[in-house]
Amino acid sequence: MFYESTTPEQVADRIENAEVIITNKVKLDAFSLSVAKSLKMVALTCTGTDGVDLDYAKQRNIAVANVAGYSTQSVVEQTFALLFALMRHTAWHDEFVKTKYAQNATGMITSFERMYPELSGKTWGILGLGSIGKKVASIAEAFGCKIIYHSTSGRHIDGPYPHATMNQLCEKSDIISIHAPLSERTKNLINKENLELMKPSAYLLNLGRGGIVNEADLANALNNNQLAGAGLDVFAEEPIEKNNPLLSLTNSEKLVASPHIAWASIEARTRLAAEVIANIEAFKNGEERNRVV
Repeated sequence: MFYESTTPEQVADRIENAEVIITNKVKLDAFSLSVAKSLKMVALTCTGTDGVDLDYAKQRNIAVANVAGYSTQSVVEQTFALLFALMRHTAWHDEFVKTKYAQNATGMITSFERMYPELSGKTWGILGLGSIGKKVASIAEAFGCKIIYHSTSGRHIDGPYPHATMNQLCEKSDIISIHAPLSERTKNLINKENLELMKPSAYLLNLGRGGIVNEADLANALNNNQLAGAGLDVFAEEPIEKNNPLLSLTNSEKLVASPHIAWASIEARTRLAAEVIANIEAFKNGEERNRVV
């Protein structure tokens, strides 16, 4: 059976007779899984496993497999898309050409109303130096950036770039991009105190998880010109809540946002589907592939 969406109240009834569950955002806790007496495998169409009670799955000998690495290129490209949209004022210039350029009474061939800096020579700080963070770093280097990073786990401080404390990262970076998972260590990691350390000319990009950034604190920082702008693909609540302060900024140009689509290029979704199929086939053949339980 295929369901486009499933509410928490519908989970138990829909998985009752399932042998394999293919899912992403639907929460599978111990209670839900307990009704699925025939369940043999949960095939996740994502990397994160926090939506499944892994302890219960292990107790019941239910296999759980995830997919990793399929979206790296897609997320990296969206990181730079958000940054350049912010730095280069893409939307403003596009609107200017379509509404005012032809009527420019001065005859100027350009407009200097929205100026922008070059990326070359800037310091790029990275939170989360995994496969995505490392690829962002290599591309930023190609643009002429200096790379520093902060290990959100506190364990990986021997990476290929200079490691910085959280305070140092905020103080020194012209751009900070987030590519870390949400955990107790990273929840609200970017907050009022850290935002106050950032340069007024700096940009913040979140391509990790929404809960890493305190959105009320970020909105205040943007309204008070404590940083130049923010590019967000993820939010604490998704879809974003109507009363989220980021939707009512004094200057909306300071925020460029996308609806959690960084992972979702055509190629990435094709790789994802192929990986899920391969995980299920491996399980049927008695092989372990991408198993987390």
